[in-house]
Amino acid sequence: MNEGAPRPPASPGGRLVAVLAIASGVGVANIYYVQPLLPKIAAAFGTTPAAVGYVPMLTQLGFAAGLLLFIPLGDVVDRKRLILALVAGAAAALLAVTAAQGLVWLAAASFAVGLTSVVPHVAVPLAAHLAAPSDRGRVIGFVLSGILVGILLARTVAGFLGEALGWRAVFAIAAAGTVSLGAVLVRALPHSPPPASIPYRALMASVVSLASAHRELREAALIAAAGFAAFSAIWATLAFFLAGPPHFHGSDVAGLFGLLGALGALAAPVVGRIADRYGARAGVGLAFAIELVSFGVFAATGSRIWGLALGVALLDVGWQSGHVSNLARIHTLDPEARSRLTTVYMGALFSGGALGTWVGAHAWAAAGWTGVSVSGAAFSAIALLAWARGWARERAAPPDA
Repeated sequence: MNEGAPRPPASPGGRLVAVLAIASGVGVANIYYVQPLLPKIAAAFGTTPAAVGYVPMLTQLGFAAGLLLFIPLGDVVDRKRLILALVAGAAAALLAVTAAQGLVWLAAASFAVGLTSVVPHVAVPLAAHLAAPSDRGRVIGFVLSGILVGILLARTVAGFLGEALGWRAVFAIAAAGTVSLGAVLVRALPHSPPPASIPYRALMASVVSLASAHRELREAALIAAAGFAAFSAIWATLAFFLAGPPHFHGSDVAGLFGLLGALGALAAPVVGRIADRYGARAGVGLAFAIELVSFGVFAATGSRIWGLALGVALLDVGWQSGHVSNLARIHTLDPEARSRLTTVYMGALFSGGALGTWVGAHAWAAAGWTGVSVSGAAFSAIALLAWARGWARERAAPPDA
């Protein structure tokens, strides 16, 4: 074989996929440590649940900004160097959170944590780029499992460490873990030559062009934004609900609820395989129907621990399965622009998450758990309506359309 000739597509080895999954999990965990700690932070700074709710909201907005500013670079620079730069920035931002002396400082540092914690969404396009087409759903699903496990275990770990050592210790340990991750990635990640050469200004303009050109991308982004808003409304308020009547539990119990979502994380590779074989649209509809049902469970039985646990399990399975199916859809649209497609999709998703966090915190202040459940159900219904509109349009289209 001519050494200069293009090689046929081949999936990355299991070790590299595992490294990408671990990096994704450790990276994304940084933006979720705060959720079970919110009552402790509110007490430390003498503020209200609604005011401290701006901290996770700004973290998510920072993440959305990082997606917009940094993820498109994955199509034009070496992804290894981009990942290492982001890891270094995240470690510095976590240390700034640890040292926060007031709520404004904490909010600004939390925005920086979100801004630099977008490593997973460089890793997913890298995995998709390295994978053979026939194996892409499985590989993406595995790396996404790392993201989802990171999200879920972040809450559990933060809850227990926060109860034992205080909330600042959680972020100090996270900073040390992020530095350790960087040392591993220096050796483990391959260099990834960029698939395109585009000036940064043109690159950013092309993000808008991609969103305009692909109706399916816009639909997936809207569904994800609404679905994640529903998900975030619950997780922004769950620790406060558990801390008060009728539950009276600390951050350690709030963190334990993250383990229930592991059901959804374990389902991610399975959903990826289903998307490879049957297509993703039907799975998206089913997933967000499950998410909507979870809010009925929250409203009806949330005053009991078993009902709250069942609702969280259904919420996580529904949201995570729908997210995997949506990502499988968008990564088929333009193989040369996967990072920019991810920017549009994930930027919409985390903007929706920030909105859901804000709405959830204010719904909690105004109407308690019932208000949170109603607001989450409304967001889930919007996701299902957007899916149903796309499904009806697809069925009505001529076969050769």
